[in-house]
Amino acid sequence: MLHAFSRTEMLLGKPAMEVLANSRVAVFGIGGVGTFVVEGLVRSGVGKFLLVDDDRICLTNLNRQIHATRKTIGKAKVEVMRDRILEINPKAEVSVMTGFYLTDTRELSVNSPPVDHPLYWEDIKKFHLSSLGPIDYLVDTVDTISAKIDLVVKAQALGIPVISSMGAGNKLDPTRFEVADLFHTHKCPLARILRKELRKLGVTHLKVVYSQEEPRTPLEEEDNSCNTNCVCPSGTSRTCTTRRAIPGSVSFVPSVAGLIIAGEVVKDLIKLPEHTK
Repeated sequence: MLHAFSRTEMLLGKPAMEVLANSRVAVFGIGGVGTFVVEGLVRSGVGKFLLVDDDRICLTNLNRQIHATRKTIGKAKVEVMRDRILEINPKAEVSVMTGFYLTDTRELSVNSPPVDHPLYWEDIKKFHLSSLGPIDYLVDTVDTISAKIDLVVKAQALGIPVISSMGAGNKLDPTRFEVADLFHTHKCPLARILRKELRKLGVTHLKVVYSQEEPRTPLEEEDNSCNTNCVCPSGTSRTCTTRRAIPGSVSFVPSVAGLIIAGEVVKDLIKLPEHTK
C-alpha cells in the first residue's frame, strides 16, 4: 500500500525506512539552515526529533527560513517547526527545548519540566539515556562559536554522531558548498576559528558542510540595519541589537546547506556504503 514515504522507500528500501522512522535527531538552531535540515529529515522519514532554539520568528526571517510566514511571526521557532513536522508526519515524536545555548550557563527550558527549569548538558546526557530513547545524531546549526565548540566536544564525548554547519551568511553561490572534515576545509573564516579552538581540546575530526565562496561584505545602510531598525518580536530573549554583526542572506544559500546536511544525516543513519553516497 502506498504511503507518504513510498518514493523514498523505492530508493532506500524498507529496512532503511524502518531505521529512519526509529531514529531521533537533535537539531540545535532552528533558523535558515536548521529549518531546512528538519524539513529534509522529516520528509525523508526520520520519525523522532529534538529541536533546540531560543528565538521567535521575526519579519526579517521571511527571506530564508521555511517556518517563517506572516502568520507565524512572533511565535517560538521550535514550536512552529514542531507543528510543521506533525503536519507532514502525524506519527512523528517531537520534543522541543527553548533556550539560548551558552557555554557558561548552558540553560535551556524543556517542554516536560516547568518552563523555567534549567537544563544542563548532564541533563541532556540523562535525556539521551532515558526511556524517551537515545539521540542518534546531533546537528549543530547554531551561530555562536563558543556554543558550537561546546556542542561538538560534548556530543563526541557522549558518542553521538555530530555534523556542523559552517557560515552560510554573506554568500550568494549555493553550488560552492561541500561536505568535508573540518580539518580539511579552507576559505571559511568560521571553520578556521573552529579548527584552532577544537585542536586545543583534542578534537581531531568533525564532519561539516561549508562553502568555498569568499564571504561578501554586507551593504548595510541605515534603512536596512537591524541595529537601528530592530523589529524583533516581543518576548525575544536575544534581540539583533545585542549581536556583534548581522550577516546578509538570501533564500537559496542556507536552504541548500540545510538540505545537504539532512542528506548526510540520512545516509549516515542508514549506513549507506561510501561508494553509493
